[in-house]
Amino acid sequence: MMHTLARAASAAVLACASALALTACAGAVAMNPAPHSNDPACAAVTVRLPDTIGTFEKRQTTAQATGAWGDPASILLHCGVEPIGPTTMPCFSVNGVDWVRDDSDDPVFRFTTYGRTPAVEVIIDNREASGSALLDLSPAVSVTEATSKCLNAEDVTG
Repeated sequence: MMHTLARAASAAVLACASALALTACAGAVAMNPAPHSNDPACAAVTVRLPDTIGTFEKRQTTAQATGAWGDPASILLHCGVEPIGPTTMPCFSVNGVDWVRDDSDDPVFRFTTYGRTPAVEVIIDNREASGSALLDLSPAVSVTEATSKCLNAEDVTG
C-alpha cells in the first residue's frame, strides 16, 4: 500500500513538472533563423538586445539570433538576413545605424540595416508599436561593422 501511494505521488509530481515545462515553452514566439544567423556578430547583437522596447517586454523565441517584443509580438528581429544593396527605398540613420524602410506591407514595416554585415531586419507592426523601436535596438545592432552608409540624392548628383 505504501509503495503504491509513493508511486502515485511520484507520478503526480512528474505530471505537474511536465505541465509546468510545457507552459513555460508556450510563450515562445515561433521564428525561423535567418540564412546567416550563425555569424558570430549575430551572437554579439543578440546578447545586447534590450529587455523592453517602450512598454513591450522581450519574449523567448524558437530560433537563434532573433528577438521578439510584445504580446502579441509586435516587434520582431532577425540577425543574419541578406544585406541590402543600393535601393530607392527610404534610408535613414538612427544612432549611427543606417536603416532601409520597406513599407510595402503597411501598416507592418520592415527595416533592414544598410551597409552592415551581417544585416539585421526588424519588423514592426505599426498598429501596435512604432518605428521609435529602432532607437532601442540600434545600440545592440551597432556592434556589427559598418562598411558603407546611406546616401542622399544630393550625395550622388554632382
